[in-house]
Amino acid sequence: MNRIENRMAELKKLNKKAFITYTTAGFPDIKKTKEIILAQEEAGIDVIELGVPFSDPVADGPVIQNASVEAIKNGVTLEKIFDLMKELRDEGCEVPILFMMYYNTAYHYGLEAFVKKCAECGVDGLIIPDLPYEEQDEIMEQLENTPGAPVFIELVSPVSKQRISKIVKRSRGFVYCVSQMGVTGGDVKDFHKNLRDYLSEVKNTSSVPVMMGFGIKTAEDVKPFEDIIDGAIVGTHFIKLLEESNFSADAVKEYIKKFKAEL
Repeated sequence: MNRIENRMAELKKLNKKAFITYTTAGFPDIKKTKEIILAQEEAGIDVIELGVPFSDPVADGPVIQNASVEAIKNGVTLEKIFDLMKELRDEGCEVPILFMMYYNTAYHYGLEAFVKKCAECGVDGLIIPDLPYEEQDEIMEQLENTPGAPVFIELVSPVSKQRISKIVKRSRGFVYCVSQMGVTGGDVKDFHKNLRDYLSEVKNTSSVPVMMGFGIKTAEDVKPFEDIIDGAIVGTHFIKLLEESNFSADAVKEYIKKFKAEL
């Protein structure tokens, strides 16, 4: 098992929910990204989604899109993110970190080289929202044949319907349940009308923990589903928090500790 799977197993043993945040790599810069990651680790975050900036992030709303654009303007590259990961691991950072990214970035790098580099640098997982289940075989082959490779985490949505069982069967670490249709950055009012039934179906089908993301700001937002889900993911709101606090490590720690306590 890798870091993500180990953390999920620990939480299950303790009967606790997982809290996962999203941070855009290189926003506002690589140095500050490192500080934010370390602050989250200190605060007890369970998993960090590290967003790899992309010019056309189709699953993301305006806030994360803007963070991605700013990071690219500031010169962040995949190679620099790999360097950051290696630096963090070499210095003893053990928080589970996954890449939230778009397929073109990995494909352009070369899938074999990309997966090997992820393994070398301590990347624990991959979420690729624009790569549907039916087109994953090529990268799956590389992941399965590379020692220490990251786990592949599947996304499911309220309209996945009959595809749910085969999608979650392939997911490792956890399965990411999108709570609403459209892009990131919505609100609880945008939660899908059949969200509870859909989450229940995923939970009953999945052998790995079920996480809920999109539109979440506080632990209260997921309280109606606490009997189903195994954890919550916060992205857009966390990026807003970073911006509004001028990327304060103290604000990061306070938010994470409060959310985890309430979760």
